[in-house]
Amino acid sequence: MPDEPIGAVHQGSSQPWRERLPLPRLEDMTVIQRAAADALIAGPRKGVFGPFVPLLRSPKLLERVAQVGEYLRFDSVLPPRIREFATCVAARHVSNQFEWRMHAPLALAAGVHEEAIEALRVGARPKELSPAEEAVFDFAQELLRSNGSSEPTYLAALSHFGEQGLVELATLLGYFVTVSWLMNVAHTPAQGGTEFEALPAFPL
Repeated sequence: MPDEPIGAVHQGSSQPWRERLPLPRLEDMTVIQRAAADALIAGPRKGVFGPFVPLLRSPKLLERVAQVGEYLRFDSVLPPRIREFATCVAARHVSNQFEWRMHAPLALAAGVHEEAIEALRVGARPKELSPAEEAVFDFAQELLRSNGSSEPTYLAALSHFGEQGLVELATLLGYFVTVSWLMNVAHTPAQGGTEFEALPAFPL
């Protein structure tokens, strides 16, 4: 297994810990795997990391998941502040270190209050939210916990984001839960090189 970057954070707590599905060595990749890796490097992600490391075991699936993720991250009608905050809510829900450490700094840069991100990190309800962020939080919490949305929560999200935005918000939450599940199973570590604090065990 290749050396982990300095500052990398383990995903999963089973002992003895190991990254179950690490990045294959270049010489061990099939032609299809190399093509999938090259496409990621040439695209907006500029590298093979996170969920795409275990997804290399299924290159066609990787390609389709990457396309969905690219749309949701870079082309969605939802504003960056909303996209990044919703991603943080999903990452906290499934306790995924990679997505948390990647997207919490992006949420801060997009304008989400630091106090809101810290409250989310430790499992508390954020208080420093805009009305649109509050609608996202309530919608995400209901969807992630009860697999649906009550009428008041649905209407609140609809009023902020419209039908297309609401559809993309629900899909974004599902996408990031899916890739986080995969990394949770694969024990894909969060990358090093960030000083952003990792998620504590949840619930505390």
